[in-house]
Amino acid sequence: MSVNALEKQVVDVFVDGVKVLGLPRSIGEIYGLLFVAPQPLSLDDFVARLGMSKGSASQGLRTLRDLGAVRETSVEGARRVFYEADVELKRLVGGFVREQVRPHLESGQLKVGRLLEAVGEEEDPELREFYDERVAKLETWMRRGRMMLPLLQKFLGQ
Repeated sequence: MSVNALEKQVVDVFVDGVKVLGLPRSIGEIYGLLFVAPQPLSLDDFVARLGMSKGSASQGLRTLRDLGAVRETSVEGARRVFYEADVELKRLVGGFVREQVRPHLESGQLKVGRLLEAVGEEEDPELREFYDERVAKLETWMRRGRMMLPLLQKFLGQ
């Protein structure tokens, strides 16, 4: 059984959304199908209905679980693991911030520190001044990002 016309349209909405975020298409497909599904779905359901490999479905579900976008649930009489979408925007955005944005800001801070060292080694004074300005701009962006993260999470109720 494949997806029907309405399910396909919902899946496409989420595929477009994850593309913007730089996430794999399969994540949008899985979440979109779960979002519109009236009952929980299993790994095999994603493979059959979306035509994806078990590996892609498994990895996509793991990512979505890490983001807090899906949760495991049980279905009476079934031994498989089933999944349902978490449709609370606060949790979805909070999970994305926790799993994607925060690590990027933390690693960016380390990289900016290394950039400062590299700028100090530049021999051309004009070029060093230019680089100093650009690295200072990056530091400002990173600092503002770190300041905004707690506000965003507080706003979202995290």
